[in-house]
Amino acid sequence: MSTSKKLAAAAALALPLALLLAGCAGTGTDAAAGGSDENEVVRIGVVGAGDPYWETYKEAAAEEGIDVELVDFSEYSQPNPALSAGELDLNQFQHIIYLATYNVQSGDDLEPVGATAIYPLGLYSTQYDSVDDIPDGSTVAIPNDESNGARALLVLQSAGLIALEDGGSAFSTPADVIEAESKVRVEPVAADFTASSLPDYAGAIVNNDFVTKSGLTEDELLAQDDPTDPSAFPYINIFAAKAEDVDNPTYLKLVEIYQNTKAVQDGVLEVSGGTAVLVKTPVDDLLTSLKDVEDDIRAGS
Repeated sequence: MSTSKKLAAAAALALPLALLLAGCAGTGTDAAAGGSDENEVVRIGVVGAGDPYWETYKEAAAEEGIDVELVDFSEYSQPNPALSAGELDLNQFQHIIYLATYNVQSGDDLEPVGATAIYPLGLYSTQYDSVDDIPDGSTVAIPNDESNGARALLVLQSAGLIALEDGGSAFSTPADVIEAESKVRVEPVAADFTASSLPDYAGAIVNNDFVTKSGLTEDELLAQDDPTDPSAFPYINIFAAKAEDVDNPTYLKLVEIYQNTKAVQDGVLEVSGGTAVLVKTPVDDLLTSLKDVEDDIRAGS
């Protein structure tokens, strides 16, 4: 089955340049080139540096001679350009489809160097207790970036709230919503505002990065997709690097530390409310998926 059909199958079954919140001096490769006895310094861009497991991760890396400096970003649109510009050594915030979309639109060639987890994408509401309670004609907020927006539409279709042209796909847009066959309207908003906008909408699709920090709980969750389904592969979250750095041993070691440190993995699960599916997918498989999705995006342009 082609990647497009796999992604469409995933649809049937059912994570972003404004505020840089930390400075952008010197990179890990520069530190390593100095040849000093001090720890190497590696700058990693993330969305949600306040999650407790990052401190655990930094401590584990320091024990292996690597000082991790986290650069926290407020929006998904920020870390990839910062990585490309050399302000970061790695970033860790996105899934394969998001990176593929960025690469195609920007002409960049960032690549995955390791897998982290697949996170479900959920529909939340602070006004209604179930999908059935959402009134006809009401409005639901979805993330306004293309990859997460398309995934959000698939969640809403799976929940019976909208219908999409041709059954929907990982590349659907709000223009594909069949209004006559849909119960609700959709409104794209910035991903970091979907949760805080809930009082203004019947519901909102909220990315996992913003669920816990917004105080949302399982009680407000009305529906979500299935991250354990094999067709969800392109939604694996990754560490990304510039293409010339994919074999950097320090960066690969940092991936191993993330994947193999139990306290870090336990922390990731806790922040996700136990919903994350932790993975150690081979990099070659991640890269193959990335290239396939990039090809699909170009073909659909």
